[in-house]
Amino acid sequence: MPKFFVTTNQIQEDTIVIQNEDVNHIKNVLRAKIGDTIEICDSNTSKNYHCKIEQIQEKNIDCHIIEEMASNVESPIQVSIFQGLPKADKMEWIIQKAVELGVYDITPLEMKRCVVKLNEKDKVKKIQRWQKISEGAAKQSGRDRIPTIHPVINIKTLCEQIKEYDLVLVAYENEKTHTLKQELKNIKLDNKEMKIAIIIGPEGGIDPEEMMKFEEHDTKIITLGNRILRTETVALHMLSIIMYELDS
Repeated sequence: MPKFFVTTNQIQEDTIVIQNEDVNHIKNVLRAKIGDTIEICDSNTSKNYHCKIEQIQEKNIDCHIIEEMASNVESPIQVSIFQGLPKADKMEWIIQKAVELGVYDITPLEMKRCVVKLNEKDKVKKIQRWQKISEGAAKQSGRDRIPTIHPVINIKTLCEQIKEYDLVLVAYENEKTHTLKQELKNIKLDNKEMKIAIIIGPEGGIDPEEMMKFEEHDTKIITLGNRILRTETVALHMLSIIMYELDS
């Protein structure tokens, strides 16, 4: 059974009140009944609870907290993806799979070679939809938090945010020698915590002018090997390797 998320204000002493679309899912999809148990996570604190369903109403489900559960699902390695806006529904796929693999958050990135151009109204709608996809993937994979899908930003804003990270990796098809493997070997996790950013271009790749800006901001330009990967493959490839190597 998937995990369900609530906010702290839905927890009252030993009772958790489930609301919104989760009510329909529990009642009509899972066909849960009074007395069944479910796992609920406080999205504000990442605390997990083993709960028993006590009352099922039209818009609310009341659950009694049986016990607080220990969890080590979330990694101390916080990996953020800055993804150049891809075509069609590729972003949805990237978000779903990256959340399953443990990404911390994702920021869509407007770049020179992006085919997709979104107006402000479309951006708001897309972020809302993408956040729902993140939530669904977090529930299904048993995460302790729902990764945030941030508003779309441009290269200038990204360069202002780079200093917030311990390591910023840029996957670039024209880099031939400096590998992801080499970069990860240089990392010393003395406190087992680290913030890593991954920057990925759209289908057309990263423009040379953008690369110059990244180089000016102390990023690590890396190659992913001799094969050219699709943009929707790069994030998952890098995220998987980073989690394997650093998430002990």
